[in-house]
Amino acid sequence: MLFAVPRIDPAFGPAVPPPPDADDLSQLLYEQNDVLSRRQALRLLSEKAIRHRVESGRWQVAHAGLYVAHSGPITRDQRRWIAVLAAGNAGRPAILGGLSALEMLGLDGHSVPGFHVVINAARRDRGSPSGVIVHRTDTLSARDVHDVGRPPCTMPARSLIDAAQWAATDDRARVIVAAAFQQRLLGRPEIEEALSRLRRVRRRELIMMTVADAQDGSHSLPELEFVRLCRRHRLPVPKRQVARTDARRDSRYLDVLFEAWQVQVEIDGSQHLEVSHWWADMRRQNDLWVAGLRVLRFPAWVIRERPDEVAAQVRAALLAAGWLPSPRATRKPSAVPPASTATATRLPTTARTPRNPGAPAHMAERKGGGPPSVTSS
Repeated sequence: MLFAVPRIDPAFGPAVPPPPDADDLSQLLYEQNDVLSRRQALRLLSEKAIRHRVESGRWQVAHAGLYVAHSGPITRDQRRWIAVLAAGNAGRPAILGGLSALEMLGLDGHSVPGFHVVINAARRDRGSPSGVIVHRTDTLSARDVHDVGRPPCTMPARSLIDAAQWAATDDRARVIVAAAFQQRLLGRPEIEEALSRLRRVRRRELIMMTVADAQDGSHSLPELEFVRLCRRHRLPVPKRQVARTDARRDSRYLDVLFEAWQVQVEIDGSQHLEVSHWWADMRRQNDLWVAGLRVLRFPAWVIRERPDEVAAQVRAALLAAGWLPSPRATRKPSAVPPASTATATRLPTTARTPRNPGAPAHMAERKGGGPPSVTSS
């Protein structure tokens, strides 16, 4: 899925590949976006030639032992190379991981200012540049590393697992997983295969639950929270991102649909407050009502802050539409176990002697039969 990232200059566009007969230095600079280590430079140039390039301003020092072969601003692509070369060891670069790898793989809208790199647990961090976050691992097999990534990076599944592990909060982890599936960077089998090879994974259960929900259509955190709300309140689990054609023959996607009861839920983010979006949403809701759907709308913050109110309204809409909840769905959890289903039987009728002959008559056992005996079924 990843390709060798082409050289792109913000001012002049894609860089032109060197001719086939270009020297080794030109080829290396093209492959590494004009970034190289001192070790690499010394294999191709003398120390005097390197010093001359730096002192004349043709090259600049990006970090200890690292050069950029121009004097202009350093681009984000070049900073990726600086990160992996600076964290590398013995001439071998480190591996971009987590969100930094996902950004290279094409994940849009979730880039972070710094760069996450992965190194072997036995390797020593030699002092990486500011903004480079180094993660050590003893479980990085060849199957986890992209064989054509430039710079080197982890495979999509491993990148997503690490990004979810390293996220600051559970909600942030859910957002990353949902976004990767929404943008179709990978599929569920890839995640399951990668997880099966990793012994220790933080948030393993959260990752798998979010993967299952995202594959079923939950592409945002409010949609994931709504599905969790339905499960917690024992409501039917709805379909998500259902494709429909509106009255103008345009393709639309419904956020949430309880298809069997024709109840639809729209979850409004902040963009729905803009006037153009507001009218578009109102027009779409009108079309849905005409088509016979019951439409409920909730802002995203209400799903998060007032889940009981949301659940109550959804339950009422489903009941009005004919939903018949199972007894389990309507029974409230109780700490007291249910009454035994034991069968009550009587002992054979025999004369019994009261245990306390001196007790008053009203306290003595009834003559001709004792108290009922309970036999477990």
